[in-house]
Amino acid sequence: MPDRRPSTTSTAPVETIPTLVASEAGAAMLGAPPPSGAPVGTGWRSPLVLLMIMAAAMQLSFAAWWNLMNNFAVHELAFTGREIGIQQSIREIPGFLAFTAIYLLLVLREQTLAYLSLALLGVGVAATGYFPSTWGFYMTTFVMSVGFHYYETMNQSLSLQWLPKEKAAAGMGKILSVGAFAQLVAYGMILVAWKTFNLSFATVFLIAGLLTLVVLAFLVIAFPQFREGVPQRKKLVLRKRYWLYYALTFMGGARRQIFTVFAGFLMVERFGYDVHEVAGLFLLNGAINMLLAPKIGSWIGKVGEKTALTVEYVGLIGVFVTYAFVTNANLAAALYVIDHAFFAVAIAMKTYFQKISDPADIAPTSGVAFTINHIAAVFIPALFGLIWLVSPAAVFLIGAAMACVSLVLARLVPDDPHEGNEVVFFWRRAAPAPAE
Repeated sequence: MPDRRPSTTSTAPVETIPTLVASEAGAAMLGAPPPSGAPVGTGWRSPLVLLMIMAAAMQLSFAAWWNLMNNFAVHELAFTGREIGIQQSIREIPGFLAFTAIYLLLVLREQTLAYLSLALLGVGVAATGYFPSTWGFYMTTFVMSVGFHYYETMNQSLSLQWLPKEKAAAGMGKILSVGAFAQLVAYGMILVAWKTFNLSFATVFLIAGLLTLVVLAFLVIAFPQFREGVPQRKKLVLRKRYWLYYALTFMGGARRQIFTVFAGFLMVERFGYDVHEVAGLFLLNGAINMLLAPKIGSWIGKVGEKTALTVEYVGLIGVFVTYAFVTNANLAAALYVIDHAFFAVAIAMKTYFQKISDPADIAPTSGVAFTINHIAAVFIPALFGLIWLVSPAAVFLIGAAMACVSLVLARLVPDDPHEGNEVVFFWRRAAPAPAE
């Protein structure tokens, strides 16, 4: 019997909102005196530390699930591209419905909803190995995904309210770095223990889910409830002037599916990566992300969103085209690492929105943006799973075409985005200044 198990990547990435409010919590992180009566944590019990630990708690279970997911599907359940596509589409349904979070905020605080979402994520991952059937995997995937996507919606909303605008990109880079460290822990444990202790899928899924629940219990006990920034609108927000952000978000969701679903599946199906090998690849991804994410955040703050997004999409075009024709396992692994590293640049999309938005739009736009990001995510895995059966190369070439569209959109981002200056059409010449 061949040894069985995982593949894919994490982080995700990648989707939410943007607008930083120099909230009372954010002011405290910069050392400025908070407004009177603002409940700000002292010492390590600060909003930024809370966001970091929540990111770690999420990755402990999600990274392990992601590491095992493809191998579990292929070796335990005999999935083909068709079934993996359906499973990934199911995984994205809660992301598509993330806009409903705004209605939960009518009765729950954002921090409380983030906690409940982490709990659901942990339970879903812990239960995965105990339902080793196609429909069982679909069910636990959905439960896990509800927790993951609601957490991501709240996390991004709170980040943009609690972190001060001037430090947003750098702060998000630090949060990504801590999340990457948690990935290292998860991948490292799988890499070392999988063969050494002859672990089963059920055992690893259970341990990973329980780790998230333990960290969550610590957060509930150790941290106070922090006040959000500007009071958020408790209704859906769609504004015409945000259209470029919506378009970038939609294309980002489509691009993400090519990587998260099919790049990882390629490593297992075509190149025969086993669980510990995929864990090693993810370990490398996590180490690079941990080191680069803070630097990328600072770099975005210096060069601006337009340049950062341009660099990302030019790089992705090359990566996807190479994916289409790769025949060497080592080159495929290198592409996987490079592709994953580009996810950190998505910070630029968030800070772009942060600069052009109304601060009161943060929470409602988080849910809307997540939904827009997942419109493509709901149908691409299943549809492209069928394309995969005919031509895997076609999947990646379509991904390169998507990156081209994103590149054109990125060039519409102004050099100095702000409210009233949301889009610049590069094919239009600026009107000449009147003569004096």
